[in-house]
Amino acid sequence: MNAFDTLSDVLIENGLITAFAFVGIVIWLSYWVSDKLTGGRIHGSAIAILTGLVLAWVGGVVTGGSAGLADVSMLTGIGVMGGGMLRDFTIVATAFGVNFDEIRRAGTGAIVSLVAGVLGSFVVGGLVAYAFGYTDAVSITTIGAGAATYIVGPVTGSALGATSEVIALSIAAGLVKSMIVMTGTPFVAKRIGLNNAKSAMVFGGLMGTTSGVAGGLAATDKRLVPYGAMTATFYTGLGALLGPSVFYFAVRALVE
Repeated sequence: MNAFDTLSDVLIENGLITAFAFVGIVIWLSYWVSDKLTGGRIHGSAIAILTGLVLAWVGGVVTGGSAGLADVSMLTGIGVMGGGMLRDFTIVATAFGVNFDEIRRAGTGAIVSLVAGVLGSFVVGGLVAYAFGYTDAVSITTIGAGAATYIVGPVTGSALGATSEVIALSIAAGLVKSMIVMTGTPFVAKRIGLNNAKSAMVFGGLMGTTSGVAGGLAATDKRLVPYGAMTATFYTGLGALLGPSVFYFAVRALVE
């Protein structure tokens, strides 16, 4: 057995650790590219997400499988790292970091932005799903929830029993939204007055995607990140509550 075979065996046997190391390297390189090649105008998170999507496609093409990079023997741990277990852990951890006293201090504007943001994203996502031929309530609700965030989509789909294809589409919708918010925020910040804590809270409530808002605000003014991320976190929680309940029953009443 040569050195490569030995290393391969070690990486395979410690799949989850390998996955964390691999993702860490991708993120480090993404932030390096962001800093050196774009001057921080395109946030490292957006580059990392795009890189992950490309690598998943490459993994599927090379292996002929359906799980992206997780089909590569040395990277099987990515299937665990990106699975439902850690996703649900992330949601719970995010919820525990929320303080309702803070959202009350944010004022009426932030609260209204939360409701308008969740509802608006859901309606747009649901209409697009319907336009592309998804006419059942479960699929429309799942994809609409995915347009809110790529966390709310799979949470809603899992609760409603959506197919894996529909859940994947909901995640894709949320990822596209996240990347648009990350890359677009610095270019529109001055035009929309995104230069203070209150406007950052409203922006976070309207956009909702925590990673997109945090990345976009970091590229705009790092001092605004905590304020936008706070309402964006509430957005995720609100969407996860409304998606499989109120929104689903409303959609079912309309299409069935």
